[in-house]
Amino acid sequence: MAVETATELAIFFETDDFAVTATYTPAGGSSTSIKGIFDNEFYEADAGGTVTFAIEQPRFTCASSDVASAVEGDAIVINAISYTINVVQRDGTGVTTLVLEKV
Repeated sequence: MAVETATELAIFFETDDFAVTATYTPAGGSSTSIKGIFDNEFYEADAGGTVTFAIEQPRFTCASSDVASAVEGDAIVINAISYTINVVQRDGTGVTTLVLEKV
């Protein structure tokens, strides 16, 4: 159950603040413009040796209603960079985070 209304979520994803517009394309479908917050955080990975390394983990957080049918393998373009959706994380409150991989 969503905590916020659709109107309140729209305010959260306004491009005047932190959000950007992306082009989401489901496999075999047509593309649509959606708004969300893009984050490309680096995090430390340990491969089991003595040296750790940093890797990117791009994510796009948006209203679940904009990506209601999103599945792994769908495409999204953010800031002119193409990504494939690797994981769809619906939080049950009306917000979904897409874990991405650069194409």
